[in-house]
Amino acid sequence: MKKLFALMLALAMMLSLAACGGSGSGDQTQTTEPASNAEEAAPETETAETAETTGGAYKVAIVQQLDHASLDEIRLAIEAELKEAGEAQGVSVEVQEFNGQNDPSILSQIGSQVVDGGFDAVVPIATLAAQSMVTAVSEMETPIPVVYAAITDPEAAQLTGLDYVTGTSDALNTPFILDMMLAVNPEVKTVGLLYSNSEVNSAAPIAEAKEYLDGKGIAYVEKTGNTTDEIQAAVASLVGQVDAVFTPTDNVVMAAELSIYETLMEAGIPHYAGADSFVRNGAFATCGVNYTELGSYTADMVLEALTSGAVSDYHVMDGGIITVNTETAAALGADYSAFGTMAGTVNEVVTTQD
Repeated sequence: MKKLFALMLALAMMLSLAACGGSGSGDQTQTTEPASNAEEAAPETETAETAETTGGAYKVAIVQQLDHASLDEIRLAIEAELKEAGEAQGVSVEVQEFNGQNDPSILSQIGSQVVDGGFDAVVPIATLAAQSMVTAVSEMETPIPVVYAAITDPEAAQLTGLDYVTGTSDALNTPFILDMMLAVNPEVKTVGLLYSNSEVNSAAPIAEAKEYLDGKGIAYVEKTGNTTDEIQAAVASLVGQVDAVFTPTDNVVMAAELSIYETLMEAGIPHYAGADSFVRNGAFATCGVNYTELGSYTADMVLEALTSGAVSDYHVMDGGIITVNTETAAALGADYSAFGTMAGTVNEVVTTQD
């Protein structure tokens, strides 16, 4: 009996062990496929997590050279596109704004903050800001992307040939704007060239304007200034000397436009400028790029640099958009109907304070 009991007990233990083993093997067999799937899915889950928390969460500095309508428009467009396009791509972008107040020393300090601030990219708006940020970032062991906005002449500004620097150009078609001038008033005898000699953006268009006017036998008077007060004084000195004024995409003059447009308008002098923001602030007319589109395009280049590491060549924005201030035109008694035959788009605006 004892032997029979021992035999039965041993048999029960073996069955119990087999059942446990079977249960384990059964569980293992049942979970092998999901476990395999989980292993295969793990990288995707990890990637998704990374895209949400690390790889797809970026910190971007936007450095605006100074406050004025054009640069404000560009900055707002960049921020809106970074948010909208970023969300569409599953990318989160934290933006921090800086303003250099058109002061090289302040821009240099901002550059140091950008380098030390853990930013993944920097977006300088306008030439002096771009040059300052490139100088700062060049000191980094691994430079972050610098994606500039609204640089008229990147080569002249020495912003080419660097594999971490790119952006958008608002290169001006100076001869076309001067063609507009002659279309309205073919009897122009003398043109005022109003710009800042501290603006790299202005150098090439002013040279082009001189060449154009020389070719037409039209005289010109150059006036420059590096502050709003100096620009106001320059404009006052042009009254009585010129029949029209040309200014390229000059940030110093743009910042002063609201304080000078009435002087020119009351003197019967049309002001042709390099951007539609001048016209919204009282200048007569321009032909150039749309700065909201430029800002959006710049933001897309930023996202490309952040998500793929690719820094492409700089992009020259399409222009060809004529903008006319109808209030200024009426005060000047200017018939601008000829503009309709010169470009596919003629936008009419009135004077605003922003």
